[in-house]
Amino acid sequence: MFYGDIKKCDVANGVGVRVSLFVSGCRHHCPGCFNQETWDFSYGKRFTAATEEEILNALAPDYIRGLSLLGGEPFEPENQVVLAPFLGKVKAKYPTKDIWCYSGYLYDTEILPGKWPDKKLTGEMLSYIDVLVDGEFILAKKQLNLRFRGSTNQRIIDVKKSLATGKVLQKYISTK
Repeated sequence: MFYGDIKKCDVANGVGVRVSLFVSGCRHHCPGCFNQETWDFSYGKRFTAATEEEILNALAPDYIRGLSLLGGEPFEPENQVVLAPFLGKVKAKYPTKDIWCYSGYLYDTEILPGKWPDKKLTGEMLSYIDVLVDGEFILAKKQLNLRFRGSTNQRIIDVKKSLATGKVLQKYISTK
């Protein structure tokens, strides 16, 4: 897997101060995408054991609330192979820090049914993710005043509660 960027002090992609990983590779190709260079699966740098360690170290300070995954597309099969075990390491080392993931795939109609070759990896990723922002970016539905999403069709989903209930439960995000 390749990645385009690591932001070690990000406040735009989830609640609180976060470490954000922008993975490479995306098949959605949404018109108006803010990160088109990451559509290419070979864009940026190779994700290595040293990259994992860099991110794990960046998550250490108490003021860091958690990790955010963006792209590109974290749920592309090529990325799941690397991200699923990595997220396990993050949760093992930092069980109280949350993980946000941004995906153009829809939670209930594409991610849960497991349209990928390895459904086990998808389930493993979901088991570590606390909040999922799902849905492709739609330029015609873009609104600049939305928190943590780019277009009104995108949902902020509480993954743990949704998995427990079998229903899509959106997460309330306080404006404080």
